[in-house]
Amino acid sequence: MPNLSNISHREKFLKIYADLPIGVRSEIIATLPETGPLTWNSAYVEVSQNTPLAEKILRELSEMEII
Repeated sequence: MPNLSNISHREKFLKIYADLPIGVRSEIIATLPETGPLTWNSAYVEVSQNTPLAEKILRELSEMEII
């Protein structure tokens, strides 16, 4: 895996997502109080559109050391 230490959380997420097998993308990766369970796919939609929810998702994934 490439060194991901010098890039933003958004860039890390997008690079990791691109390398995921299609089947894994439907797995739940986090649960946020305001939305409930999130899959890689639902997180991708938010992150790729740069929505306000994307920042919360990226923060949560970073805290869980997924990205």
